[in-house]
Amino acid sequence: MEAQYPAHWEADVVLADGGTAHVRPIRPADADRLRSFYSRLSDESIYFRFFGPRPRLSDREVERFTNVDYVNRVALIATIGTEMVAVIRYDRTAPGEAEVAFLVEDAHQGRGVASVLLEHLAATAREHGIERFIADVLPANMRMTGLLRQAGYTAQSQFEDGVVRMTLDLTPTDTSAEVTAAREHRAESRSIARLLTPGSVAVIGASREPGGVGQTVLRNLLAADFTGPVYPVHREVRAVAGVRAYPSVGAIDGEVDLAVVAVPAEGVIDVVKECAEKGVHGLVVVSSGFGETGAEGRARQDELARIARSYGLRVVGPNCLGIANTDPSVRLNATLAATVPGRGRVGFFSQSGALGTALLQRVAQRGMGISTFVSAGNRADVSGNDLLQYWEEDDSTEVILLYLESLGNPRKFTRLARRISRRKPVVVVKSGGTPSGHSAEELGLPDSAIGSLFDQAGLIRVDDLIQLFDVGQLLAYQPLPAGPRVALVTNSDALGLLAADACVAAGLEPRPPVNLGPAAGPSEFGAALAGELASPDVDAAVVIDMPPIPGRAEEVAAELLRVAKDAGKPVLTTFRGHLGMHPALRVSGAHGTESTPSRGSIPSYAAPEEAVRALAYVVRYATWRAQPAALPPELDGIDTTRARTLVHQALSTPAGDEAAPDGTSSTGSARDDTRPAGQERAARSGAAARHETGPGGFAQAGPPVEIDAAELLACYGLTVWPAEVVGSPEEAVAAAERLGWPVVVKVADPGASRRAGTVRLGLTGPEMVRHAYAELSGERVELAVQRMAPQPAVPTVVGMIEDPAFGPVVSFGLGEVTARLLQDQSFRLAPLTGEDASELVRSVRAAPLLFGEYGYPPVAVDALEEVLVRVGRLAHDLPEVSRLDLDQVLVGESDVMILAARATLRTPAGPRLDGGPRRLS
Repeated sequence: MEAQYPAHWEADVVLADGGTAHVRPIRPADADRLRSFYSRLSDESIYFRFFGPRPRLSDREVERFTNVDYVNRVALIATIGTEMVAVIRYDRTAPGEAEVAFLVEDAHQGRGVASVLLEHLAATAREHGIERFIADVLPANMRMTGLLRQAGYTAQSQFEDGVVRMTLDLTPTDTSAEVTAAREHRAESRSIARLLTPGSVAVIGASREPGGVGQTVLRNLLAADFTGPVYPVHREVRAVAGVRAYPSVGAIDGEVDLAVVAVPAEGVIDVVKECAEKGVHGLVVVSSGFGETGAEGRARQDELARIARSYGLRVVGPNCLGIANTDPSVRLNATLAATVPGRGRVGFFSQSGALGTALLQRVAQRGMGISTFVSAGNRADVSGNDLLQYWEEDDSTEVILLYLESLGNPRKFTRLARRISRRKPVVVVKSGGTPSGHSAEELGLPDSAIGSLFDQAGLIRVDDLIQLFDVGQLLAYQPLPAGPRVALVTNSDALGLLAADACVAAGLEPRPPVNLGPAAGPSEFGAALAGELASPDVDAAVVIDMPPIPGRAEEVAAELLRVAKDAGKPVLTTFRGHLGMHPALRVSGAHGTESTPSRGSIPSYAAPEEAVRALAYVVRYATWRAQPAALPPELDGIDTTRARTLVHQALSTPAGDEAAPDGTSSTGSARDDTRPAGQERAARSGAAARHETGPGGFAQAGPPVEIDAAELLACYGLTVWPAEVVGSPEEAVAAAERLGWPVVVKVADPGASRRAGTVRLGLTGPEMVRHAYAELSGERVELAVQRMAPQPAVPTVVGMIEDPAFGPVVSFGLGEVTARLLQDQSFRLAPLTGEDASELVRSVRAAPLLFGEYGYPPVAVDALEEVLVRVGRLAHDLPEVSRLDLDQVLVGESDVMILAARATLRTPAGPRLDGGPRRLS
């Protein structure tokens, strides 16, 4: 029987130098490709692989190497264009063990090909139960021994008979995950650097037609005084805009680093192949007619990305505005926008090409500078995640501004943002919709959840583009505040009071405004501001200068700059109604030029409320950043092995016991006949299940399967309050006697807690139980008996969903009817740190009920937070758990009681979006 080709192992990858390659399993049809590859190897590479000379591979060897079973014998190859440049393989030698070997073409050694192949081969090996790789290496082959030792796995070696035998434990570790993330970061950062710092640019499709797309880009490149050569490419004309033109990219006599493509969509693929043959590093495709036009355009866009990556090129676009770099050593304006701001410290990413020109004009009008700008358009390849990797390393970028319409890989985005926000603020505007452009209902999470997850990552999420620039200019030119205490210095009593009210509404702590009166001049403003900034009770200052008679603006501004210069506290103004960086409030030097300011410049806002609003965003960010980064805590009572066994057993249930179409187990409501009647837990009540699948990204395959949630939770140190399903009044009384009085009788149905009249509380005797049973059984529903939980307590709801875009997400809200109706929930990505759990509890609007307000007693919030951390650990460990509902969780004065729990499983169709070896989406 012919082995089935595992297409899901294929991946596009970014190499260490920023180029790309395609990784895939080897096929029998690769025989000639293997021979060609082998013929280009040096004698040394062959010697290291085969421990001796081997001028060529025999036909028998070629057949053996290219015919594998994809289980016990696996080989992966890396290709660039049509050529094979590397191969790695394993052969199973014993249960759980395989021998590994690889070869990389000499011309591509040192590019990180072998390390990315090892990541992918290790993942395929684990998929088939292989736990260890064995590699026999010659002592002189330092490159291979170094690769195996630096992979992050546990490695052991021993020397025998002139060979070093290395054993690699393939169990993923924190170190291996860190190594993978670090390599991904370096590779993606370098791939973007190659795009933004080209030595030469070709504009393909640059015609003589005035106002044409290609000619517009060409003229903008020339107007910006790009420091390298610019090559117009047009098949018919000799010159464009006075610059010699070439009939094709291949005809250019110099090297080409970057190509801007402005030809009709139907011709783009041919241009990509020409660029690949020329050795171009990257493409900016401004042409439209791709994914934005429908299915046919989407297919053309996918083909563009596939072809470009296969030849080692990164692509910005299509349907984009272009890219810009204001570095004086580059001076790149490869965009359709004639106006690009001057040099500054802000990196700016816009997904929208149509908005890009207006956004750049807005930045320039405010007097802000940028370091680099990228408009990604349809994001066939390069995305905001790639730019985050680049800006993290870019010393000239200190603030990151993002305008996003959708998120391609939200889990990776939040991981990167959480790391980068510790060093550089990231401000984001996200328009309507959700990851990948799908509705929140389709993906399972409400749109409000995205805001919660962005908060967890330290992102500054603002509501609109005006706020984006308001916050950006404050972050770019002033220090971070140490707290929320705000001084107000004003020459208008009314405006000072407005600012104070705005501070209170935004959660800041204003001091009484210092009103200098309408006649205040430079000395009055300087003295008042200096006095306020000198106070230890002031963290920031807002200065309002709106005189009734204009005059002395330059002097007032100079005094504000002098006082604020060494204060170490942010100062922002409403200066004569100016919006942006007023020329008189700018500091020159460093990044600063005549047109753009430098650090220490004071931003101005049209109204005091806008200044306060921007400051409030920055205060919240500074508070988050001041908290030390934490790791998920060590937990006792965790039995991951047992939990995985339970999950695998449940998913391997025979077909006759599979879940019903409505998502409930077909055997879930039956009592266990091996126990006394009614003596099993009714652990199935909870909120109605949200969607657990979604288009694109990580999906969960197979029908839903219900598992005993109480037994699963016990593996993570969580106990479900005992309950028993009953089938008659006498069974109900017997259950009450076993559980202990008082008891409750309730409907044992998922979602029952959302309906009125489904529970009878405080039953203290048999007659009360029989009466309650008679009342509820009239609805012909299954009933359960449960011991009454101690009172007083606050009801809460804890949940978890495996979201197709974000991965495992933990939710929390109060169980009160009003809180449910208002969807007062908050969300965090799993696993949770102690700080995550604390913020999760406190971020719901009804949180004061947990802290002794509105007549409720203070309850054991610390115990509740531990429940959240443990649920987060379960969600992180078990991707098969598609949904978990703990409804309700009563939080008492000293303990937490989980009254009911329900868990649903699905077999994952693949790794989580940000899991597994490195790959481009």
